[in-house]
Amino acid sequence: MSEYLPGLAGVPATQSNISDIDGEKGILFYRGYPIEQLAEKSTFEETTLLLLDGELPTAQALDDFDQRIRQNRKTQFHIRDLMKTFPPSGHPMDMLQTSVASLGMFYPGNECLTGADACGDLDYIHNMSVKIIARMPTMVAMWEYLRHGYEAPEPRNDLSYAENFLYMFTGKEPDPLMSRIMDVCLILHAEHTINASTFSLLVTASTLASPYNVIAAAIGTLSGPLHGGANQKVLEMLEEIGSPEKAEAYIDKKLANKEKIWGMGHREYKTKDPRAKFLENLVDKVLESKGTNQSSLLETAKEVERICEDRLAHKGVYPNVDFYSGTLYHEMGIPADQFTAIFAVARSAGWLAHWREQLGDNRIFRPTQVYAGEPERPYVPIELRK
Repeated sequence: MSEYLPGLAGVPATQSNISDIDGEKGILFYRGYPIEQLAEKSTFEETTLLLLDGELPTAQALDDFDQRIRQNRKTQFHIRDLMKTFPPSGHPMDMLQTSVASLGMFYPGNECLTGADACGDLDYIHNMSVKIIARMPTMVAMWEYLRHGYEAPEPRNDLSYAENFLYMFTGKEPDPLMSRIMDVCLILHAEHTINASTFSLLVTASTLASPYNVIAAAIGTLSGPLHGGANQKVLEMLEEIGSPEKAEAYIDKKLANKEKIWGMGHREYKTKDPRAKFLENLVDKVLESKGTNQSSLLETAKEVERICEDRLAHKGVYPNVDFYSGTLYHEMGIPADQFTAIFAVARSAGWLAHWREQLGDNRIFRPTQVYAGEPERPYVPIELRK
């Protein structure tokens, strides 16, 4: 009998060249490059092309890719009309999953996936990747307006990916510092090996489903509070705590009741998530831009981290990427329910890199199971059942 490991903990599900983690040292690599180097020196556009193609691009290749992204930001008015029928109270992740899935009805894209063999046309794969990556931030920004009854601004081709997203989201000329901070956030969230949403994507991709359905499946998985939705939960937790002096009693009560501390711990890392370190520093930069270094929310977060380190460090439990991303987005004025949708916008780069890799050596996922039910037994007619 095969050994059953809940959650497939430690079970290799695929072989990949895209990213890697050194959980003991707290290092995340994209295609061999430490995430810190990319966050300091790269852009989301360049990082995306690195993830998709495997190498840092030439200046010409990057410019071509950037121009194609800019030219594909608009969506047909049918998408906007569809979004207007959604209830304003709907969560942005539900909107995004539905809208991305609907793209396949307006922009057909499975012509290369209709046979028994996986598609090997790299031009097709690249074109579909560009269209999805370009349009996801457009839909997230549109929803911020449509759910409040307003028309959204049109995308601008003279702005970078991060700049255009902030422009569409706020309706204001993007501040250079905030644009750079958003760019770094997108880089930090772009990829993270075979997490739950990426595994969901691989399973869906292995059936040769359309790329829109593949990404929609990943979005649905990311939405859960044990995955991407944790960043919103962190903010709710910090607001519930209220102030730094209340943190210790709150955390100790949670631990005594064996309840989850949102944003703490990661299956891969035995030290502080490298992305969390970067995000924490970005919060300080946002506060400095406001002319202050004080934030009750940030002070509460740091006190929670201090208490959790004292109580949980011996178990290898430290802040993960969600712990400070929610605080950062809050200080940037972004609504809490949009945090995970922005995560999905960034992660589209990694997802589509894995989609391409899966198609390159495809085999449909069909794991086995350990049956723990009843042995064979005869059917009992209903009149004889007690």
